[in-house]
Amino acid sequence: MPCSVPFRAVRPLARLALIGGAGVVALASCGGDDGSRLTIYSGRSEELVGPLLQRFSDATGIKIDVLYGDSADVALQIDAEGDETPADVFLSQAPGPLGFLDAGDRFAALPLDVVEQVEPEYRADDDQWIGVSARARVLAFDPSRTPEDTLPASVLDLTDPQYEGRVGVAPPNASFQDWVGALRVEIGDEATSDLLAGLVANDVQTYPNNVAIVDAIARGEVDYGLVNHYYVLELTEQDPDLGVENHFFPADDPGSLVLVSGVAVLDTTDQTDEATRFVEFLLSSDAQQYLADETREFPLAGGVEPVGDLPPLAGVAAGTVDLAELGASFATTRQLIEDAGLEG
Repeated sequence: MPCSVPFRAVRPLARLALIGGAGVVALASCGGDDGSRLTIYSGRSEELVGPLLQRFSDATGIKIDVLYGDSADVALQIDAEGDETPADVFLSQAPGPLGFLDAGDRFAALPLDVVEQVEPEYRADDDQWIGVSARARVLAFDPSRTPEDTLPASVLDLTDPQYEGRVGVAPPNASFQDWVGALRVEIGDEATSDLLAGLVANDVQTYPNNVAIVDAIARGEVDYGLVNHYYVLELTEQDPDLGVENHFFPADDPGSLVLVSGVAVLDTTDQTDEATRFVEFLLSSDAQQYLADETREFPLAGGVEPVGDLPPLAGVAAGTVDLAELGASFATTRQLIEDAGLEG
C-alpha cells in the first residue's frame, strides 16, 4: 500500500512544526518492521515518490516518515530548525534548495563509491549531495498555431513585441526559480533582471505550475510556455490529441538548461547507515527505471536509458552552470523574481 498521509494540527514547538509556510503540507508514514526509522523531508510530491519510498521500506524493513512540501519551503524549514531538525534526508525537486543548505554546511559527505555513480556535472563539487534524475527546460508550443520554423531562436527573443501576451511562465515553480538562478550565473544579475522585466512588460501570463501552462497552450490561451520537458510527454500520454510539443533551445542558449532533482543526508542525523542505504537505493537500476517510466525524466545512474524519443542528455545543454553558485543565489533569486513583478 502507498504511504498514508495524515494531516494533523501542529503547535509551534512540535517536532515537525510546519514553520516553512503553506508549501509544507503533510507528514506521511511508510511501514517497516526492523526497528530502524528514517525521516525524509521531500520536495517531490507524494504521488511521485510515495510508491518508491514504499518499495525501499518493504525491501529493507526501515520505517519512513515523510514531510512533503515545496522544495524551497522545505529547505527553508530545515535551515530554520537548525541542529534540532528531525530530518535525516532531504529529497529536492531542484538543485537550488540543495545548494542553499550545502552552503550552510548542513549536509554530511556521501561515500565516494556512492557519489561516483553520478557524473560530476550532476552532483555537488564537495560530494555533499548528488543528482537522482534530470529534467530539461523547454519551450512548449502548439505546432498548429506556431509552426516550428517560426519559433524563437533564443529564450531572450520572448521579450519581442510579436510574443506579447503569448507566453506563459510559472514563477512559484522551483524549476523556474532555478532557471532564473542559472541565468544570474550565466549572464549576470542586470541582464537577468532586464529579461524578467521585459517579459512582464510584454504581458507574460503567469500560472501556478507547469501543468497549468501546458493546459493553457492546449486551450489556445497562450501559444508558448517555459516548462520542464516531461509535462508535455505525460499530458500527451493522457490525451493523445493534446496538440502540444516541446522545443529544445540550442545547447548554448540561456533557455537550455538541465536541472537535477537530488538527495542529501543531513549532518545532524543519527541514522547515517540507513540514510546512505536510501541514497544508494535511489541510484539503483530499479529506482532509476521507475523514475524514467513514471516521470519521463532523464535517469542519472544504474545504466538506465531515458524513455521515449528524448535526445541524449549530454546534447540538451552546454550545461556548465556552477551548482554551488546556483545554491548560493537561491534566496535572492526568489526576491529578484518578486521584484520583477512576477507572481503566480
